[in-house]
Amino acid sequence: MNTPHTAVQKIPAGMHSLTPHLVCRNASEAIAFYERAFGAVTLGRLPGPDGKLMHAMLKIGDSALMLNDEFPDFGAVGPQAGTVSPVTIHLFVEDVDATFARAIEAGARVTLPVADMFWGDRYGKLVDPFGHQWSVATHIRDLTPEQIAAAMPQGCPDATA
Repeated sequence: MNTPHTAVQKIPAGMHSLTPHLVCRNASEAIAFYERAFGAVTLGRLPGPDGKLMHAMLKIGDSALMLNDEFPDFGAVGPQAGTVSPVTIHLFVEDVDATFARAIEAGARVTLPVADMFWGDRYGKLVDPFGHQWSVATHIRDLTPEQIAAAMPQGCPDATA
């Protein structure tokens, strides 16, 4: 039985307004990586008739991550072999050093080692085996915008103070 649209929760329970949706070459392997690296929990999978993953929903921390296999005929392609997505997914965690170590052990490549940053986070960047960039951080100190501006080094915005 259909319910009136007014009775439906417009943003489903447990979801946020913004949810990353990744296209991965071999989404099942990507899910296994995200489980090992970031403690992801698989909430659901929808395989297609050909065995490819049409849709999956994971939970990392308090947020959802959607992903699927590539479907080039429908314009769904992930980063191509040897390339990196121009998009970075930011992940706040309780212990950036432990999360970074797990991600490296699971197969991620470090692009910026973890360090204390001028804006108040302990922060580093990785590329997963599927070409998706991740920044991972633990907030370590509260700063005003003025303090951040004063501490910002010249050059790279990811540089440490």
